[in-house]
Amino acid sequence: MPDLIVIPEGKICDYIDGKFRNDTPEEYVRQNIEKRLVNEHKYAKNRIAVEYTIRVGSRKPRADIVIFSADAPERLQEHIHVIIECKKESVEPTSRKDGVGQLQSYMSACPNCEWGMWTNGKQKEVFRKVVNERRKIEYAEFNDIPSADGRIEDIDRPKRQTLKSAVEDNLLFVFKTCHNHIYVTDGMQKQPAFFELLKIIFCKIEDERNIGKPLEFYAASGERSNLDGQLTVQKRIAAIFERVKKKYSRIFEQNDEIKLKPRSLAYVVSELQKYSLLNTHIDIKGKAYEELVGANLRGNRGEFFTPRNVMHMTVEMLAPTEDERVIDPACGTGGFLVIAMNKIIASLEETNTQELGRPIAQWSDNEKRVFQQRIVEIAKTNFFGFDLNPDLVKATKMNMVMNNDGSGNIFQTDSLLPPHAWEADFRKNLAKAFGVRETALRNGGTIGLVDVIVTNPPFGSKIPIKDQHILEQYDLGHIWERDKTDRDRWMMTERLQSSVPPEQLFIERCLQLLKPGGRMGIVLPDSILGAPGLGYIREWLVRKTRILASIDLHVDTFAPKGTQTSVLFLKKKTPEQIHEEERIGKMADYPIFMAMVDHIGHDKRGNPIFKRDKYGNEILAPDVEVITLDESPDGILTSKVESKKKVIDDQTPLVAEAFREWRQQEGLSW
Repeated sequence: MPDLIVIPEGKICDYIDGKFRNDTPEEYVRQNIEKRLVNEHKYAKNRIAVEYTIRVGSRKPRADIVIFSADAPERLQEHIHVIIECKKESVEPTSRKDGVGQLQSYMSACPNCEWGMWTNGKQKEVFRKVVNERRKIEYAEFNDIPSADGRIEDIDRPKRQTLKSAVEDNLLFVFKTCHNHIYVTDGMQKQPAFFELLKIIFCKIEDERNIGKPLEFYAASGERSNLDGQLTVQKRIAAIFERVKKKYSRIFEQNDEIKLKPRSLAYVVSELQKYSLLNTHIDIKGKAYEELVGANLRGNRGEFFTPRNVMHMTVEMLAPTEDERVIDPACGTGGFLVIAMNKIIASLEETNTQELGRPIAQWSDNEKRVFQQRIVEIAKTNFFGFDLNPDLVKATKMNMVMNNDGSGNIFQTDSLLPPHAWEADFRKNLAKAFGVRETALRNGGTIGLVDVIVTNPPFGSKIPIKDQHILEQYDLGHIWERDKTDRDRWMMTERLQSSVPPEQLFIERCLQLLKPGGRMGIVLPDSILGAPGLGYIREWLVRKTRILASIDLHVDTFAPKGTQTSVLFLKKKTPEQIHEEERIGKMADYPIFMAMVDHIGHDKRGNPIFKRDKYGNEILAPDVEVITLDESPDGILTSKVESKKKVIDDQTPLVAEAFREWRQQEGLSW
């Protein structure tokens, strides 16, 4: 890695000027704001100064961030156009010392400073300085500062072409800010507040998808600050929600309504309106959404959401295609399905771009609609998710909608129940989606209809399955004993176990759902792969499947649980393969890919871990970001932004790449 720079202990490299500063909560807020100024607002770095000294009377305080006018000949106080003050979360905007009063005193001392923003990461106050008829300074509240192009009208009512893709943790900040605002202002408990925010996010996405029509999801600055304006926003969003209810009748009841106070609704809309939730990178919105879900809906049934890097690795290794059915029978928030769906969408977009001979920015509205409909059809036909937790099912549907739609085949059910015990509506919907007779599922007929399974089932001895009606349908629900004539072999008895951890039964249920030749990636505790008393599970797996790969994950993968886990990749044998191996009394010999992930990218508390040099110092590597400045029918105008950034110490991408190369070397195909 060329041009590496060592970071001093306790320091952080500033995104704008490259200087080392103390790694503090305030600095974390400032770095996110700096990245947003460049990536979202399109300000050139040479217009921005950090820790800039200004004269306020006899004092010379330092403003956290200042932005100079585009035509400023020098970096002088009289050329400052925007001032931004960043504080840690515990500081309130009403604070006498560090609140908005401090920001306004800086603005008044700079004669040509028109805009100011105060933020503590979870709250944001924006002001425009105006001089009234009596030549006195007043501060008008706005939703946001203008972007580099200076168009103020886009602050109040953004156009499709001006919607921004969120960067870094800014969307997470926005989601948390909106949720906290609802929680505090409307007096709701955390979970109801979460579902109210979900309704508004649905409205935002529906408005973005209404291609060819002006955006209606907005709250102008003037509307947000008075009751009449707030009621106007409420009426506008309610009309969008009526469309949402019709389109997603499986998620919302027809008598559902947005229960927020007009003031809260206008605030949340104003915070979300500038972003394109559809175009923001999958990992940025995925992280933001799943952290929000985890903070509000995580249950006590062994639900530990899979880190996104592990999900990416698993999906990359399984490599699902657009023609294959993909299922997660313990879908949680739907992360595996979203990543698999977006992998296929990216492939389709690349193919479509080649066929049309134009990048997506130059597609017509009709071409975009046709492409979107194709994605919806693939999601409707080929993507499925089950979960026992009804709140997580609703959250998964939202996640799929936010990531290009696929909400129709996410079902609330106990995946371990025998098919005849599935609820009639679930069985009927599943049979329709799979194109089979409902009676076949009800009578326990073949359910091996899936090409790819990717899942992290709930596991742990604290949530055992004890229901005998569930256990009796599984080989692994029975007691196994060693063969008296061959101690290396296990034999299944007719006796049922008294209880079985759920992950063991999920292995067998997944194999039942797979077609012969189908493949799966499943996260499992290492006890299944190594404990002597569970040798019968390993023997059962060898009989029924070909083991493609075993990836041993770092103990900190599932922070803060700390359970030692692996991802096991399996391919279901055909009946002919099983019969032939039984006939000759010998398993076929084949290669297995094995790897250990020693560096997972975060510690046991979930904090990121970065690469270090041989002396233990964190390092910086050169980074070049391509920022989209403008999109038009004539093409895309971009700019390269050079910076230096820490490198996450994560080996999962290397594992996926090594597996792909290994398969090619071995001449293996799915």
